[in-house]
Amino acid sequence: MLVFIGASASGKTEIVKILIRDYGFNKIITHTTRKKRKNEIDGIDYHFLSLTEFLSRKDENYFIETEKYDGNYYGTAFKDTGINNVLIVDPNGANSIYEKGIKNAVYIYLETSESVRESRMEFRGDASLDIHQRVINDRNHFSIKSINHIDHIIITDSYSLEELADMINKIYKEDLKEEE
Repeated sequence: MLVFIGASASGKTEIVKILIRDYGFNKIITHTTRKKRKNEIDGIDYHFLSLTEFLSRKDENYFIETEKYDGNYYGTAFKDTGINNVLIVDPNGANSIYEKGIKNAVYIYLETSESVRESRMEFRGDASLDIHQRVINDRNHFSIKSINHIDHIIITDSYSLEELADMINKIYKEDLKEEE
């Protein structure tokens, strides 16, 4: 399993799309109690659950990790871990997965300068106030010091998304060989 950790606009989502499209990875679809947004599809974007259903599954140890963010729960099912599956999590999620001792998990931390992240958020149309607040919040929340285990730190500023995806695919395949 490939586990991505990185602040807002570090390139995680776009790199994952390329890994799925070009390298045969499978996106792990997380579960959430968040309301479905326009154009989101249950089972494609998220598995949308009621709060009762989510908490029941949590009590049954269905999830390898859960997180409450902005009043909503998010969780990754144990059954979805596996080789060539890819997951984006925050430091708390990465720490939970690492503590469970999942084999064949490779933890990739994407480090991106604040100026590049701000430019990416502006380009995608995020509001200026939101951009500023995210950057400030991410300084602490995505601090490397808050993550219990990282296999590779990749500085993304100088590479295209395609180059990053290719680099990460090679790193992942090499790490899997070493674990065999």
